[in-house]
Amino acid sequence: MRHFERHGTGRINWLRASVLGANDGIVSTASLVIGVAAAGAGRGAVLTAGLAGLVAGAMSMAAGEYVSVSSQADAERADLARERAELDEDPEAEHRELAAIYVERGLDARLAAEVARQLAAKDALAAHARDELGISGAFRARPVQAALASAAAFAAGAALPLVAAVLAPASVAMPAIAGLSLASLAILGAVAASVGRSGIAKGTIRVTFWGAIAMAITALIGRLFGVAA
Repeated sequence: MRHFERHGTGRINWLRASVLGANDGIVSTASLVIGVAAAGAGRGAVLTAGLAGLVAGAMSMAAGEYVSVSSQADAERADLARERAELDEDPEAEHRELAAIYVERGLDARLAAEVARQLAAKDALAAHARDELGISGAFRARPVQAALASAAAFAAGAALPLVAAVLAPASVAMPAIAGLSLASLAILGAVAASVGRSGIAKGTIRVTFWGAIAMAITALIGRLFGVAA
């Protein structure tokens, strides 16, 4: 029976995109609406600014992630095409190269040559992609998946401060937005750290601290440059 293990590295791509998107959604939208509210704007202006920030931010995250991961995917395709050509031109040299990799990892020369031969017989390009180039199915760049995950995560995060802005009375809107946003950031940091199997306290404090700094700065800017009566 085959033994399956779940490792955090297998989830690193979607985890990174989702955590980054949600974190940005909460911090940027909360900071935006707090800054507008601190300037003395009415509820309508605050909600309009927040909704505009949600849409613009989600689209920006999707576009940025798509372009970034597409560049990675292009580089991977170019490397695979080059490796395929080298396998066609000189398979023996590629066999020796693969065997040398296994020798460096601890196999003796005879066993390394046999392992290289058997892997190449099954799928030479896949063997070279994985062991020479570091490209495997679990870590291949997927631009559309990354873009959608980032946009959805940003929108979900940005919705939280907007909900607080809608439901909270005007007199306590800013503390309510900040409180819900910081609590959400703390939960997000803890969940991300747990999934990634790293220190939960460190992850929670890190995202909460920087979120609080961002909100405080935008609130100060709103107070200084507010024009509402």
